[in-house]
Amino acid sequence: MATANIPVLHPDLTPAQRDCLDALPLTGNHVVSGPPGSGKSLLAAHRAVHLALTGRPTMLLSRSNLLRQLLRDTLEGLTVPGAPVEAATVHTWVLRHFGYDAPRTQDGWFDWTALTHQAAATLGENEDTTPHLVVDEGQDLSPGFYRLVRLAAASVTAFADECQRLTETNSTLTEITDALGRSTRRVEISGNHRSTREIVSLAEHFRTGGPQPGIPFRSGSLPVVRHYSGVQNLVDDIATMAVRHPGDRIGVIVNSSRVAADLMRRLERSGLAHEPQLYSSTASAGRYRDLDLARPGVVLVHRASAKGLDFDTVVIADAESDSAADPTAATLRMAYYVMITRARQRLVLGWQGSRLPRHLEGLHGWVQMR
Repeated sequence: MATANIPVLHPDLTPAQRDCLDALPLTGNHVVSGPPGSGKSLLAAHRAVHLALTGRPTMLLSRSNLLRQLLRDTLEGLTVPGAPVEAATVHTWVLRHFGYDAPRTQDGWFDWTALTHQAAATLGENEDTTPHLVVDEGQDLSPGFYRLVRLAAASVTAFADECQRLTETNSTLTEITDALGRSTRRVEISGNHRSTREIVSLAEHFRTGGPQPGIPFRSGSLPVVRHYSGVQNLVDDIATMAVRHPGDRIGVIVNSSRVAADLMRRLERSGLAHEPQLYSSTASAGRYRDLDLARPGVVLVHRASAKGLDFDTVVIADAESDSAADPTAATLRMAYYVMITRARQRLVLGWQGSRLPRHLEGLHGWVQMR
């Protein structure tokens, strides 16, 4: 099996991204960190293609099914004939590897300790089919997962940002590195190739830690904090955005499945040029499970599923749902850091009610108030 890097260069990578990719040996475990917009998901797909060229089975994993769809679409333009890569959720990979009776804990998630014991008992068996694993948004998975894959994979490359830890079972970069073993290499990628400097500057207000990312050179309009008199006012504003920017992908991020369903019904009646899409994690298949994230139009998504995605325009639709939260709480700040950095060009933080939510106070200079 080849152990040296195979020089597969793709024109859609920046020089810094290519350097990062080429610096990763095709053996061993690695943790690649970087801020939103640095290209981690794209690099994860390229990394998986490089590893597949060694001839070993390779999987690109994420916790989120919606992110899996995006990674699958990215791989379609990269995969080399004869060296396939599959994008899958961690849930799917565990069931395939350990069976549908894989042990679980009381919360319904997998029992990583029990699975690690199973992996240890079969260590060395079927060596030729042991896969390379590449994990995107790796901070969403617990240290127990990484202790498992340390034994169950030929190599593990995790792409992560600990400032975006929104799941209840998550890991810091140090926890991921420690769980994968002392020889694990840490690599950092910098820069933001997605958002404007105005959007990134606002996101900095909510960032909870880690190194300060560079501010992009590309400039645009100030983000908007907009008061809506009611749900229909919000829907009308979204529809107006879709008319003004017909080629845009407009991501509407909500904190409630009920709000998402209501917005979907109203948007379907608003005569949009492109049929709106709604993602529901509870749907098993069909239009609310399998989305076309490349086409223009409105996509409604819960904030828990927004990570890893990007849109030309982002509308955070119901900021008032956080009115009772402590505006300094790390979980709240991380949530807004993630949602804000999904936006490429335009950002609206919408709210309803009689009083501006506390976490949107003090933003003068970074936003327009409407």
